[in-house]
Amino acid sequence: MKKFAIACLLSVPLLVAAQSPRPAMPASASTAKTPRAATAGQPRAVQPAASLSPAAADMTSAEQTAMVKQYCAGCHSERGKAGGLSLAAFDAADVLDHTSTTEKMIRKLRAGMMPPAGARRPEPAVIDALATALETRIDRAAALSPNPGSRPSQRLNRAEYARAVKDLLALDIDVNAFLPADTISDGFDNIADSQTISSTLMEGYLRAASQISRLAVGDRNASPGSTTWKVPRTASQMRHVEGAPLGTRGGLSTLHVFPADGAYVFKIMLHMGPTGDLFGGPYRGEQIEVSIDGVRAALMDINPRMNEQDPNGMTMQTPSVHIQAGEHRVSAAFVQRFEGPADDLIMPIEHTLADTNIGEVFGTTAIPHLRDFTVSGPLSVTGVSDSPSRRKIFTCRPTSAAEESRCAGDIVRKLATQAYRGPVAADDLKDLMAFYDRGRKDGDFEAGVRLAVQAVLASPRFLFRMEQAPAALRAGQNYRVSDIDLASRLSFFVWGSVPDAELIKVAMQGTLQSPLVFDQQLKRMLADPRSEALATRFGSQWLRLQDVEKVRPDHHFYSYWDTTLSQAMVRETELFVDSLIREDRPVTDLLTADHTFVNERLAKHYGIPNILGDQYRRVTIADPNRRGVLGQGSVLLLTSIADRTSPVLRGKWVMEVLLGSPPPPPPPNVPLLEETKGVEDGKLLSTRERMEEHRKNPACTSCHKVIDPLGLALENFDVTGVWRIKDNGVTVDPAGDLFDGTKLDGPIALRNALMKHQDVIMLSFTESLMTYALGRRVESYDMPAVRAIVRDAKRGNYRFSSFISGVAKSAAFRMGRVAAVETTTAAGR
Repeated sequence: MKKFAIACLLSVPLLVAAQSPRPAMPASASTAKTPRAATAGQPRAVQPAASLSPAAADMTSAEQTAMVKQYCAGCHSERGKAGGLSLAAFDAADVLDHTSTTEKMIRKLRAGMMPPAGARRPEPAVIDALATALETRIDRAAALSPNPGSRPSQRLNRAEYARAVKDLLALDIDVNAFLPADTISDGFDNIADSQTISSTLMEGYLRAASQISRLAVGDRNASPGSTTWKVPRTASQMRHVEGAPLGTRGGLSTLHVFPADGAYVFKIMLHMGPTGDLFGGPYRGEQIEVSIDGVRAALMDINPRMNEQDPNGMTMQTPSVHIQAGEHRVSAAFVQRFEGPADDLIMPIEHTLADTNIGEVFGTTAIPHLRDFTVSGPLSVTGVSDSPSRRKIFTCRPTSAAEESRCAGDIVRKLATQAYRGPVAADDLKDLMAFYDRGRKDGDFEAGVRLAVQAVLASPRFLFRMEQAPAALRAGQNYRVSDIDLASRLSFFVWGSVPDAELIKVAMQGTLQSPLVFDQQLKRMLADPRSEALATRFGSQWLRLQDVEKVRPDHHFYSYWDTTLSQAMVRETELFVDSLIREDRPVTDLLTADHTFVNERLAKHYGIPNILGDQYRRVTIADPNRRGVLGQGSVLLLTSIADRTSPVLRGKWVMEVLLGSPPPPPPPNVPLLEETKGVEDGKLLSTRERMEEHRKNPACTSCHKVIDPLGLALENFDVTGVWRIKDNGVTVDPAGDLFDGTKLDGPIALRNALMKHQDVIMLSFTESLMTYALGRRVESYDMPAVRAIVRDAKRGNYRFSSFISGVAKSAAFRMGRVAAVETTTAAGR
């Protein structure tokens, strides 16, 4: 099996060549010189701006050139090259030969960043006219010669792989145990040309296919194994953990798939203190409970002298427990006590120094902390019980030996159709059935099916998203993707996973390109719970939520922080974004919405009363300073460092994520802010005061004048997002001047200033959404389509559905271009 799978994985071109050709037709729009009117559900031709302002209509190329030379060429000369750009030779008549540079100019003009504050600036209407004239020239050219772009082969990343397995086999897996981390490029982990293919990755795919097929089908010959989960010392042990039984606190609760019915044991290790003793000091009456699906399986007393009596240190083990095969929720949690001096002293503050000895700080006894939780087994096998995965796989059961092959063929064909995201060719089915025959020869019917499932999961047809351009086309020609490939593109965009049976059925009937059918399917997919991927995958990466876990606030300054709080902050933002998408709210609500989602832990942190328990609840925000993502702990934490806020990181985040204009990297040999003195005349300096000292360096001034006011406007929020009025004993001063001259004095003013530039934010949002949907970077030739999507969305009040539909109906999403070197591109399957 392994040799075959390796051969498959390393022979993708051979496999593609061997596949039966799928329908893909040249698009007449790709060769026509006159743009067609766009219709719903069809690739829309890029249209220039519907109307121009009088100033833009009257502005000739010579006037555009003269304006750039008058206001821009002084700094952007051959000698100065501000930002590395020279406009000394700029000629508006030649912008089509330099679209990349022109698009950068348009972005800065639209954002109000150029000309810079303090320099000579024409009237806003004149700046708008110049930007509109440049856009119109580029958009008209794009309408006559659309370029949908192309990209290299794309594979399933970690998240897509896990979601696909869930949809195929009803199995939640820890994909991190098999596959290496994905490369983040342009903010996303699905950018095709940044994905690496290594021997480590190939081996990971093979190991995953073997283990997942074993867990899904069940293994009557399972040998003992073990899985360990780790809990950091910074995780709260005071509060109830979601999924654990009521009446418990701390510990861990997770889903685990057991390969067979049998006997298993659980091992528990507690954190140790600095001197090797049990963390926190002696405990009296502390107990830890192990439960399966909420039912107690074992209860153990914690012996404070266990390190002296047990050579294995702080380790406890349960007696063997009989568990049925399949997925179960396993929990190890401490029994909640409601009496004793320790609880009386600790509970009033509840969320406290999880990563230090609380007793040393508050003069009382700390609580035990779970470190490792391990499940081992099966020590003995008694059978394989029914499970959701087995019901998903075994859609038929043979009643005689003569029926086995037919039944196995039906099972394999159905599974492979969804896994391969389209019809299964006869040769592919024959190869898969050969694996069934091999497994059946060495075992029983289920053993044969299991080996076939393993072959499906190891196949390049599953692991690589491949599509084939029509053979008759030449390099540089456009084509419309087939319905099958479009279904896959749409599914990975909206669900982050493979298409379901209904979407594949519609695609195989050849009706998905129909405007009515396409709109129906898109509406259905957005209503499906799986569309939460637009929040947890796209929204999370666009807002850089993956960076939250990189920041661990210093407990000396932020004693109430723990990793449980960080996780709650991330979940808050994910639920917030998901609510805006499901309610089809305007994208501008990301900045202005007066609601959010909190559980008890996060509500106490924000000072929101009357919220109890682990469940997240929608709440109305009374404080206007905290509205939108700019007031959420996730964004404020990821833009800070351990012991202080960072106006630079916060300003950079606003420029990069919201405005799509990341600042240039700092020049070499510039000292860090930490190297700037933090004390003057015996007085601690605030972050703002230290930054003002740092900004005196001439090499820093120009960029910091743009970045710092954005971040300083959020300076009333500390590292963990708590509102404050002083920093190091100094009154917080959030005042500043935005790059366009707007006065800022806090989060409300910043939000209002950004809303004045909402067209720029919508443009940046659309670029990011298209980048995620296409799995490639948005290039200058894509910008006419981006602008068209924003114009259409504006007519619909910038609702989320307008942007999602606009991207899905764009030529870049519905079409492909034959690459100059390769004739095969991977744009969706």
